[in-house]
Amino acid sequence: MIAIIDYGMGNLHSVSKAIERLGYEAVLASDEAAIMSADAAILPGVGAFGDAMQNLRDTGLDEVTQRYAASGKPLLGICLGMQLLFTSGEEHGANAGLGLLPGSVIRFEGSYKIPHMGWNKLEFRQTSPLFEGLTEGHVYFVHSFHARPEREEHLLATTDYYQHVTAIVGRDNIYGMQFHPEKSGELGMQLLANFLKLSGRPQA
Repeated sequence: MIAIIDYGMGNLHSVSKAIERLGYEAVLASDEAAIMSADAAILPGVGAFGDAMQNLRDTGLDEVTQRYAASGKPLLGICLGMQLLFTSGEEHGANAGLGLLPGSVIRFEGSYKIPHMGWNKLEFRQTSPLFEGLTEGHVYFVHSFHARPEREEHLLATTDYYQHVTAIVGRDNIYGMQFHPEKSGELGMQLLANFLKLSGRPQA
């Protein structure tokens, strides 16, 4: 079973449908028992970093997510959910994140268009089980803030938007994708499928 962590801010329906299309059971989960019993968990997110962390703290799901990550089972943050994995974010003021990956989430600065919106090509920077059988291609981004990992080995893929922009991160069993894989065509779905394989559960 794949748990989609429901803390009131996320693209729950589209992620759930994508998981089911790939042949896995998806459950929207907001209690510790359901999340901790899952074979893999996904932290979605749409909105602002500060608001999302407040919701996680108010529901106690910040600590549950941290415990899940410590369990060694696969955890994936999507879009804002990826940003929440980091130490801190500056959206709507300075906010502490989940602290699962060292680094910060900062605003794009420049005369170019913000938010970064559209299809951009991934550049794989490390080997990862997420990339098994895949070649670099385009995925769909919509974001005004971007993550800066402190450690180079956690940066799995970037894209180019007037600079190298963090697209996929990973450390041990913890992964994040800045884009929405479920809205990123065949490559996005293949990346999601490779993550779900890490659950060790066979497809239905």
